[in-house]
Amino acid sequence: MGKVKVYHYDAFSNEPNMGNPAGVVLDGDQLTEKEMQEIALKVGFNETAFPLKSDKADVRIRYFTPGHEMNLCGHATMATIYALKTKELLKEKSELTIETKAGILPIRINRNSQNEIEITMKQASPQFKEFHGSIEELAFSIGLKKDDIEPNLPILYGSTGAWTLLIPIKTLIAFKRMKPNNKLFPSILKEMPRASVHPFCLETYDSNAHMHARHFSSPFSGTIEDPVTGTASGVMGAYYAKYIADNNILNLLIEQGQEIGRDGRVKVSVMKNKDSYEVEITGKAVFVKEIEVHI
Repeated sequence: MGKVKVYHYDAFSNEPNMGNPAGVVLDGDQLTEKEMQEIALKVGFNETAFPLKSDKADVRIRYFTPGHEMNLCGHATMATIYALKTKELLKEKSELTIETKAGILPIRINRNSQNEIEITMKQASPQFKEFHGSIEELAFSIGLKKDDIEPNLPILYGSTGAWTLLIPIKTLIAFKRMKPNNKLFPSILKEMPRASVHPFCLETYDSNAHMHARHFSSPFSGTIEDPVTGTASGVMGAYYAKYIADNNILNLLIEQGQEIGRDGRVKVSVMKNKDSYEVEITGKAVFVKEIEVHI
């Protein structure tokens, strides 16, 4: 048995216990994959990240839910880069690359007008695939009815590094009625049974925000809901650019987490590039506490 120190950060907020919690383990190069998975299970956050040495980029990051490894995680990337920067492990570096299972991705670190650290992460090129399942069953699986779903926009699987099902919802008030039954997802999401579910709408609590969302985890991940989701916000921005506003450059503000008391914000930039889109997300992070895990 050994003790491992896990740093708890909240991403997409500068206020502790808001945004989205992530664990960061800074001395993970000696850990096995099985040990990383055990640590993530014991920490219990939606993701725990392990920054590692890389021969392809400035740093390699592995991401684990309590149930399995993820290719990419936006909020855990924010937490990890914030940890490395504030602990002076990146020195003066403000531009770097990270090696992930979704590819090698560029990161920028800036300070805003309030002198707060903001981290910008380029995501993988967006991909979309059609959903052919039952809309009635899909609505039921998140506690809604078919009439709550916006019929004039497509229900699509989307990915900028992790697959989720994007579900357009008519009204903001419907989000308070949502009660996910995650165990139903794989039988309904026949094309991608391991995908998460991401309902969104164009009504928002914050008048400065463009979209509101919730994010319900795949049952294989071992969690129920992700409070504020980076990769899903990124692909949601690409969806907005493709199906809602046909602009070459978009700067969006996404809000998430209000129904569960977390209230986070993700900035999403989308630039049309021929037949595809380049997507970046920007967010903040804040240190909360240290956690000691025995493995």
